[in-house]
Amino acid sequence: MKVLIFGGNGGIGYSLCKCLLNQKTNIDLHATYHNQQPEDHANDIKWHRIDITSEQELKSLACQFSSLDLIINAVGLLHSTDQGPEKNLQSCQPDFFLHNMAVNALPTLMIAKYFSSCLSSSEQPKFITISAKVGSIEDNKLGGWYSYRSSKAALNMLIKNISIEWSRRMPKACILSIHPGTTDTALSKPFQANVPTGKLFSPDKVAADILDIMEKATPESSGSFLTYDGQSLPW
Repeated sequence: MKVLIFGGNGGIGYSLCKCLLNQKTNIDLHATYHNQQPEDHANDIKWHRIDITSEQELKSLACQFSSLDLIINAVGLLHSTDQGPEKNLQSCQPDFFLHNMAVNALPTLMIAKYFSSCLSSSEQPKFITISAKVGSIEDNKLGGWYSYRSSKAALNMLIKNISIEWSRRMPKACILSIHPGTTDTALSKPFQANVPTGKLFSPDKVAADILDIMEKATPESSGSFLTYDGQSLPW
């Protein structure tokens, strides 16, 4: 089984790497990082340094693979060092909005564009992207978080669009959008105070949930927006 995880150095991404190594006895595991490469499992994971917002770097990375069975995009942006999710219209900034789009939505489109041929040789090609429940338009009852919500809604549309094209060109493929729940990582750290008891999940639990969904996924479920427990979410 040949796997590529984007954002393998992040909270969820690194747990996915560890979980796959524990579950699979015959795995060729590749992962990307942006700045800091994890030192653990150095002999078990083939690391690739990449800026996921760079189309050219994604294209160059794709050229290094002839085949892949599973791709997981675990890269995400919710806040930066000087900007957080917007509480109102007055706090919206164009640069931050576009940065959210560049990190949370566009890379999945470019990964699908350049890695489709790698997946096409697999008997069960699968592509999973980490989304978020707040990207659901129908579920939005609170407002706010303009950039993050919009970027995840755009991501979900891309997943649906790609699934339709792949159903014609690559009918064995399955692409999914998964809401992992609130995970105890640096991304959610500033917002954990309001998380209900029992709803803050460890990265290891989230990784196990995602891989369980992956194992059960079929071409018939391609293009779905699912929660960590496999339930469907409204778009």
